[in-house]
Amino acid sequence: MTDATSLPTRNPRTGQIDYQMPVHSDAAVAACAASLRSAQPAWCALGATQRLAVLARLADAIEADREALAQALSADTGRRLESMMEVTGVQNTIRRWLNDAPALLVDEAPRRSRIPTVQVEQHKRPYAVAGVISPWNFPLMLSMIDAIPALAVGCAVLIKPSEATPRFVPVIERTIAKVPELAAVLAFVTGAAATGEALIRNSDLICFTGSVRTGRRVCELAAQAFIPAHLELGGKDAAIVCADADIALAARALAWGSMVNAGQACQSIERCYVHRSVHAPFVKALVAEVAALRHNYPDIDQGQIGPIIAAVQVPIVRRHLQDAIDKGARAAVGGKVLEQGGGFWCEPTVLVDVTHDMAIINEETFAAILPVMAFDDDDEAVALANSTVFGLSACIFSRNLDQARGMAARLQAGAVSINDASLTAIVHDAVKQSFKSSGLGGSRMGAASLQRFYRQQAFMINDGGASPWWYPKATATAGT
Repeated sequence: MTDATSLPTRNPRTGQIDYQMPVHSDAAVAACAASLRSAQPAWCALGATQRLAVLARLADAIEADREALAQALSADTGRRLESMMEVTGVQNTIRRWLNDAPALLVDEAPRRSRIPTVQVEQHKRPYAVAGVISPWNFPLMLSMIDAIPALAVGCAVLIKPSEATPRFVPVIERTIAKVPELAAVLAFVTGAAATGEALIRNSDLICFTGSVRTGRRVCELAAQAFIPAHLELGGKDAAIVCADADIALAARALAWGSMVNAGQACQSIERCYVHRSVHAPFVKALVAEVAALRHNYPDIDQGQIGPIIAAVQVPIVRRHLQDAIDKGARAAVGGKVLEQGGGFWCEPTVLVDVTHDMAIINEETFAAILPVMAFDDDDEAVALANSTVFGLSACIFSRNLDQARGMAARLQAGAVSINDASLTAIVHDAVKQSFKSSGLGGSRMGAASLQRFYRQQAFMINDGGASPWWYPKATATAGT
């Protein structure tokens, strides 16, 4: 369902244009949405048990195509390990809903209203077409993390992935085609902003993952279309390392939480506040962990840190690093963006002597960089962590769990990991919402995730006689 146009796609490892992405026109998007809308009633009518059985077959098809999917994702993103993790993550998402959805999708038993003659029946009615716009950092996982629960509820789903990472689309389409019932209600369209705008106009709700700037535009378009928008946007997640923290544990966890996927994750730790009494030993331990990381260049199967995936991020990362150095920050390890083989790799970097007037503290960097700053007491740590327009997630390290819980309750963030980092990336059964500019709408995680994809309809049945609205019969008055 594409027109004749296409867009060139850059390889993040080589910098070369090696793929032409088909561009779906407005008309093509509308036609695809119409086809999905036509098929959705039959999909809904299958009932939850049969829909979940179909999704279980999708998990099997993904397993059969695991290597092809991982190869396509590696070509899109320039990294191997995280690509394999994505494939596994989608399978785990399906299995999660196979386990959890049956109990959550059962209609409530009819009940008697407080008005004695009225019985109430509650019914869940899925939106016909759920639109999903996904980003480039985890192309498959973040395409499917909203699609799977929407399909379980009974929606049809239309997905537009990032134009920076479209190579996986033909592969997942072939996988979906192995499950014909699903192929009728799950489709991809590719293109740039215009394709995304067309998707919003032709959807009944929208789930978007991406930047705050683009998220605001999505929200405006959703308002014009008068449809709900669920937005998972950027983050500048903070870590707080208290005086009594296990330093070795915190250093290991934060090296992972800031560097995995080369720091290109919305829940990446991008700021670290350490109690002054343990600042020096913590930095030493963190630097040792980060210095051991290597780029996966020239061999994609060696090393832990992949390239900067999207070319638009390269000048941002360089600007943030230069601004920090110009204002007095020092790289305890790393500190440069390297061009290797035509691609761009950020050295795994720990910055010290950072201050809050630096862009690298205030703006989302999305790179393998962790700035570290000292604090003197809990109030200062919480204030520093909250001094941002973002509110996605955070983490706290302390042996005193009561102290950690107390600090966590004061953080303006939707998910707080305690004595670990970025747990929201792997713990999907906890309900959390984004604070501030990091998002809008219902929780992507936990049982509440399903509620985004249906509306509640109530039948109110008078089965007991006279309506409470009827006027009492007129009675004769004196003198008539």
